[in-house]
Amino acid sequence: MRRSIGLLNSLPAPLLCEMIGHAGYDFVVLDLEHLLVSPDQLQHGIRACELGGCEPWVRVPEVDEKLIGRVLDAGAKGIVIPRLETAEQARRAVGAAHFPPWGRRGITGGRVTGFGKIPMAEYIERTRHEIRIVPMIESAAGLDALPEILTVAGVSLIMEGAFDLALDLGLGPHPQHPDVWARLQQMAEHCRLADIPFCANPRNDEQRDHWLGQNLHWLFAGEDRGLLQTALRTRQLALREA
Repeated sequence: MRRSIGLLNSLPAPLLCEMIGHAGYDFVVLDLEHLLVSPDQLQHGIRACELGGCEPWVRVPEVDEKLIGRVLDAGAKGIVIPRLETAEQARRAVGAAHFPPWGRRGITGGRVTGFGKIPMAEYIERTRHEIRIVPMIESAAGLDALPEILTVAGVSLIMEGAFDLALDLGLGPHPQHPDVWARLQQMAEHCRLADIPFCANPRNDEQRDHWLGQNLHWLFAGEDRGLLQTALRTRQLALREA
């Protein structure tokens, strides 16, 4: 089984997005939740992902129907919804991503249709199967509502947010806390029972080995900023202490 591995882009630079794709990652999550990214920056990031051969996903700040539509019109293949806590939110997100009769998205041409090269009817049909709606479960309320969220047609997979979950549980900034780990396994079990993929973000070797043993198709590798900081510090220390 070839796993799909993704990375959060926390340093908005098209060249970096393209490089991540060429490094072998399958999808990149461009972040609008925590970053002040302009529309031009976002569009260039999406194009760079395409050039690098990976799927561009966008994490929006909330379920904003108009923003979701514009992001998809720019070429995003996935919409990540942070801190999703109700099935109604999931239904609104799915509705914003799909055209009638499956949703409420408005139609336009532009780059997603190759500026007219792809017939509208063909593009609409493609979106039914190609667009991914990805709720992030980052709170106790979201976990409690997860069985109902998983019944919403159009939810593609579930992504965990252990750091925010730890904060929500009153455990502080400790995503590897045993109580958080137990909740993540609970999430995965809900997804297994609903036959909806679960995307885990292993934070240590033990978690990695556990999720690999579960034969998960989707895995998250963290964020580019953290990986780059670690690599840069390691290299600097290796030269300084030689």
